[in-house]
Amino acid sequence: MTAFDAPWVRARFPAFAVPALRDQSFFENAGGSFPCAPVVQRLTRFYTERKVQPYAPYAASQLAGAEMDEARARLAAMLGVQTHELSFGPSTTANTYVLAQAVRKWLKPGEAIVVTNQDHEANSGPWRRLAEDGVEIREWRIDPATGHLDPEALPDLLSDGRVRLVCFPHCSNVVAEINDVARICAIARAAGARTCVDGVSYAPHGLPDVGALGCDVYLFSAYKVYGPHQGIMTIREDWGRELPNQAHFFNGDTLYKRLTPAGPDHAQIAASAGIADYLESLSAHHGGPATGAPAARFAHDLMRAREVHLLRPLLAALAGRNDLRLLGPTDPDRRAPTVALELPGPAEPVAAALAPHGIMAGGGDFYAVRPLRAMGVDPAKGVLRLSFTHYTSEEDIDRLLRALSAVLPGATR
Repeated sequence: MTAFDAPWVRARFPAFAVPALRDQSFFENAGGSFPCAPVVQRLTRFYTERKVQPYAPYAASQLAGAEMDEARARLAAMLGVQTHELSFGPSTTANTYVLAQAVRKWLKPGEAIVVTNQDHEANSGPWRRLAEDGVEIREWRIDPATGHLDPEALPDLLSDGRVRLVCFPHCSNVVAEINDVARICAIARAAGARTCVDGVSYAPHGLPDVGALGCDVYLFSAYKVYGPHQGIMTIREDWGRELPNQAHFFNGDTLYKRLTPAGPDHAQIAASAGIADYLESLSAHHGGPATGAPAARFAHDLMRAREVHLLRPLLAALAGRNDLRLLGPTDPDRRAPTVALELPGPAEPVAAALAPHGIMAGGGDFYAVRPLRAMGVDPAKGVLRLSFTHYTSEEDIDRLLRALSAVLPGATR
């Protein structure tokens, strides 16, 4: 592996060449990343050359359909699942809601599901609403001081054999601790339960090998993985076939259609192949494999190593302050680079005060009302969230630290 080439990486993101964004440091990546150049190029090409109904017997239509098929096939391979086990939808929230409606009919009276209070509401609310139909909802609770979701607490929730589904995040969008998905899925599987993993806050930091994780469903958002605004869901074929069809009756035999009733956004699906383009080029440029799942694994490790490197000085600086509370682990190896801070007062005005210093960040509850309340944080006050990815530079981190010192000049330990 060659040394991380930050200038090369940043040159692959058109936003960094925009004059209005010059001297600005983007720390709102958990809300959506900058799109990479291959995605922008593919989306532009589709809209200018191929914006026709796909799969018809003329050239432009055939090209449109082929590019949509390419996106599904290449991303599925990178995620370690079969091509037809990957589907696109308008958003992860919508994909989760539709999945929950299928599960509603799949569950039998007296059965239960497990949810956590660590999740973004998109992977909590739809499941909790099943209680309206008599489904028992069991809450797997985080440690109120640390936000940690303890796998050792899960077996007790599954002990009576009535739980059919466990829903939890790969990592929270405010706690940011990376959960041991493979271990949790193994515990659930041994108890006869399926698993649904919200990967929205993890996937931007490297696509996981979903096949190796052992989960039944994995969901994430392409627009947070340098792509267009689409939700991506993988589902194991055996469970996908078992769940009732949610699409048009004549699409029920096609796995990647049966849980996505909305008409697909052809252009955005096609453009999602650009995510694969970027990950493969990232790997190859740094001495790794050039294609497919091996390239994705290499890119994953490269991205994570870069982010851990950038996290260290930020977490060290925050550890020396007594005027704020860091949510989640202090060890950069155990967390995603999504840094949520509880401040003495409301967070949104602080985010606004950072803007003149060239820091693009946000304050609020970030749809994480349940975990904030569980950790004693008033959602109305919210948290200051500073989130970044592998394309963030050392200069960005330095600018952030200077800005925090200027805006929050409170006492240090």
